[in-house]
Amino acid sequence: MKRMFALAAAGLVVAGAAQSQSMDVPAQRIAAQREAMARFANLDGTWRGQARMTLPNGQQHEITQTERVGGFLDGAVKLVEGRSYEADGKLSFNALGVISYDPVSKVYTMHSNAQGYTGNFVVTPVPDGFSWEIPAGPMTIKYTATVRDGVWHEVGDRIAPGKEPVRFFDMTLRRLGATSWPAGEPVPAK
Repeated sequence: MKRMFALAAAGLVVAGAAQSQSMDVPAQRIAAQREAMARFANLDGTWRGQARMTLPNGQQHEITQTERVGGFLDGAVKLVEGRSYEADGKLSFNALGVISYDPVSKVYTMHSNAQGYTGNFVVTPVPDGFSWEIPAGPMTIKYTATVRDGVWHEVGDRIAPGKEPVRFFDMTLRRLGATSWPAGEPVPAK
């Protein structure tokens, strides 16, 4: 019995090592990343719509929100640029997110740059969308998006322990069309 257990354990170790070694080959890692990122293909393109935020003083503030999304590194990562415009057309917010997938840990993450802050956050694909969270002290900021039929609807909630979530962000965007950004028109060799 001990010998069978030892053989089974050895088999698991060998299988795990073989999987890990296969992910040591860059082409295989990239293929796994590209396959995993296909879940976000419906985000590709340019988007525009309205967003409403609840400011700390409780006042409602409306903006025009745009998003530009495209694959990069042969589809192994997804870049997302968000821009917010005030009623007078002035840019009031600009953010860049890089969504990626680690084929070893099988985890999606987003590296975010916005308003002088950076962070790495877990992204969870869900049917017709995704969610991601930002730890904020004892509170969590959770964004939940659905993307279907050319409409991207995303909400943001503040979640404090022992309290009901408080919605502070709601946007509805419509897909405007395709984009070659960011992979389009790279610098040529000569």
